[in-house]
Amino acid sequence: MTPSTNLTCDLAIVGTGIAGMAAAVFARKQGLSVVQAGSTGAISYTSGVFDVLGAIPASGKDDGIRTIHQPFAGIPALLEAFPGHPYGKISPEDIRCAFHDLIEFLRYAGVSYQAGSDRNYRVISPAGTLKHTWCVPKTVLPGCIALEEKTPTLILGFKGLKGFSARQVVANLKEFWPGLRAERIEFPGFESGELYTEQLARTLETPDARQRLAEAIAPLLSDARAVGMPAVMGMHRPIKVAQDLAMRLGVPVFEVPTMPPGVPGIRLKEAFEDKLPEIGVDLFCQQQISGTIPASDSPFTLRITGQPVEREVRANHVLLASGRFLGGGLAGSLDGIAETVFDLDVVQPETRSNWYQVDYFDPRGHAIHTTGLQTDDKFRPLDENNAPVHPRLFAAGSILAHQDWIRMKCGAGVAIATAYAAVEAIAKP
Repeated sequence: MTPSTNLTCDLAIVGTGIAGMAAAVFARKQGLSVVQAGSTGAISYTSGVFDVLGAIPASGKDDGIRTIHQPFAGIPALLEAFPGHPYGKISPEDIRCAFHDLIEFLRYAGVSYQAGSDRNYRVISPAGTLKHTWCVPKTVLPGCIALEEKTPTLILGFKGLKGFSARQVVANLKEFWPGLRAERIEFPGFESGELYTEQLARTLETPDARQRLAEAIAPLLSDARAVGMPAVMGMHRPIKVAQDLAMRLGVPVFEVPTMPPGVPGIRLKEAFEDKLPEIGVDLFCQQQISGTIPASDSPFTLRITGQPVEREVRANHVLLASGRFLGGGLAGSLDGIAETVFDLDVVQPETRSNWYQVDYFDPRGHAIHTTGLQTDDKFRPLDENNAPVHPRLFAAGSILAHQDWIRMKCGAGVAIATAYAAVEAIAKP
């Protein structure tokens, strides 16, 4: 098919996960023209919190996993154990700057976040376990504070809502949070049938629904000085929904992230998709983008497909933020692991038998989770001779090698920070 619409830009971003979206925000702030394409579905499956560093996997089989309470103070130990980790190419100050700029954008999009100072927050999970993370939605923050202060708190569940049990949360936390108790009610207006968090979130965007929910909760408050519930406090401007419920109840109200796809992740997806075009990004969601590596003095020519009108994109720079296996940036086969857009060299175990440890819960993690692209200090992918593949080709996010975002709990931090560093290198070479 002959493209009917051609686009030119300073930067083409391949991928629309957290890294790609953050890169688009940073690039527009630098005044770069941006074309971006990919699938945003994976964002819906995030918990909505942004980790910087939560754990360091074991170096030896008999070692333990180190929980990290102070993420920036823990980075030197991480780099000592994993010297190739992408954090080795970006300063802690720039990581904080990256988060600041992204939080500012998300606030503009109606989703407010709070980054920690030096310590990770402890966030309650739907299973009643605790997650250590550095940056949380402001609708989650009062729960972190209530947990730290052991505030008498009511955890609320809704009949018909699967994947969340207030009783389970309380049972797992009550040992060190004595003032915690659970109640389960019918969500007003949904007295029968199965409930879905997105459905409830959109319902609570009306003042009438919030008033009816507050009236249902009020008789259960007793001595509770805070109320937690599944993450359903509106899809847009959730902090206003939370503040309104808190005003009606007279106590802080907070969200507990639910099983994916959860409302906090869907909020992020919708916030990016709604607001990036407003700041000038040519965004093509749920589309494929492909191309080849040009000569070093020629622009990239990419093709966006998957829609009735295909587009050709001529870009001075390309940022590869296509993710790892879930995002489709890497693909495994009997012959090994391949990068799917430009067929770049992938750092990986020599054989498939080395992809995994025998024990799934091995504290060292699995080698396949550290596969990816090796880059220089500007986050340009390297070839087999350790030279940049192209002077204007960059990579960011989970596709980068030497980081196990699952076990290190550093996924959002790596995505946001490396996107920031790569865009800085593009804008200020």
